Amino acid sequence: MTVSMRVMSAGDGYKYLLKTVAAADGNRPLSTPLTRYYMEEGTPPGRWLGAGVAALGKGEIQVGDRVSEHQLQLLMGTGCDPITGDKLGLGFAAYKNQEQRIEARIADLEPTMTPGAKGEAVAQIVAEETARSTRRAVAGFDFTFSIPKSASVLWAVADAGVQALIAEAHHRAVAEVVAFMEREVAATRTGATAGDGAVAQVDVTGLIATAFDHFDSRAGDPHLHTHVVISNKAKTVLDGKWRSLDGRPMHAAVVALSELHEAVFADHMTRTFGVSWEAREMGRDRNPAWAITGVPEELVAEFSTRARHIDAEKNRLIDEYVAQHGRQPSNATILKLRAQATLATRPEKQVRSLADLTAEWRTRASKTLGQDATSWARAMTDNDKPLLLRADDVPLDAIGELGHSVVEVVGEKRSTWRRWNLMAEASRQTMGWRFATMQDREAIVAMVADAAELVSLRLTPPELAASPIVFRRPDGTSVFRPKSSTVFTSESQLAAEDRLLERAANL
Repeated sequence: MTVSMRVMSAGDGYKYLLKTVAAADGNRPLSTPLTRYYMEEGTPPGRWLGAGVAALGKGEIQVGDRVSEHQLQLLMGTGCDPITGDKLGLGFAAYKNQEQRIEARIADLEPTMTPGAKGEAVAQIVAEETARSTRRAVAGFDFTFSIPKSASVLWAVADAGVQALIAEAHHRAVAEVVAFMEREVAATRTGATAGDGAVAQVDVTGLIATAFDHFDSRAGDPHLHTHVVISNKAKTVLDGKWRSLDGRPMHAAVVALSELHEAVFADHMTRTFGVSWEAREMGRDRNPAWAITGVPEELVAEFSTRARHIDAEKNRLIDEYVAQHGRQPSNATILKLRAQATLATRPEKQVRSLADLTAEWRTRASKTLGQDATSWARAMTDNDKPLLLRADDVPLDAIGELGHSVVEVVGEKRSTWRRWNLMAEASRQTMGWRFATMQDREAIVAMVADAAELVSLRLTPPELAASPIVFRRPDGTSVFRPKSSTVFTSESQLAAEDRLLERAANL
């Protein structure tokens, strides 16, 4: 996946983003290319991103402006406006820690209990609260946007001009996917479920985000990626009030966003350099990976030290699982074991200058290639401009066929699905097509997902009564039903279930 997401808790969780930032002079515009930071140890300072920043302060913050540590502390640490310090809606909830929970429950015990009974009750309370995790308020979401490994390798060894263009393609892809999130994912909730109330999922004016570029992996290999930290605070279109983002669509859309981002970045690279892309098999337990044609797999492997360490630990955990359970783990379990291996093999991040990193990378790449790596990269990016697709170029019958294919593939992995599952697979199946604009790609992916919905069976019942027009979205759906929440299945899935039930009845 080229996009991953983790929830950020309120407090000082944002500080890890600042550990590697270079000590700059403070006056450097954030439009300065990454190459400006060659000689400084660390990474560029963060920049503001998202349409929601216009609502902060009196509009002083512009997209692309540098974000300061004080501003991050106000926004992510306390949920306040980074300019004025005013609360953005309700403050972050404060939850009791383990010790406080234990003390409160012990204080509520009946004073007439015998010492023995009280001792048993206290022991049970301690055991129960120790097993519970401490709840923390959500301050935001850290979306990490990475470019494919072959592109990182090309960026790592190219000259400064090509490096800047690859970084620009990356930044444009990130900005376009964040804008897509603002249109299709971001929402908040208003209303109450008590009594006759109802919770509506309504639109927000935009996302408030900060973007931090990083150059390398923890193993020191080239890994150009950007942490996009999205604040949980958002302004509601309906009434202008500040509320928290609805986390459900943020989680549900991650895989679809990852597939879309990879395709959008590939489009930018092809438009800029004329490169082509190919799918490469990655082994039995992993999905194929898209790579730039002409970047040797040996070179990718040379710069995949971290992946090798993770795979070795994952294989050890799989062997341990087989010895313990007497069977091979499922695909879902393998994913969990890989995540465990990732944490177990995680080294400390080393802060180095991009100049040092680039010099080392070019030396290593030249040995693997048997030629000067920078000259090789220059030749790789010197291609004729290719023909690019517009949405109107794709025949409707092709879209219909893809819709059937999407449902077939999704149905092999799950018994039910939602819109985001179809969007993810639609992006995968159109990854090999290069489009002229983000709008063209987005339109085709949506049309393929629409076609997939048409050949799916809807399990979610329709509304019993139509909502008034004021409570309907532009697409006609009710705000009282979360976006993209309709559940689908297929005739073949129901038939398979019937066969299983019939066999079970005959046992």
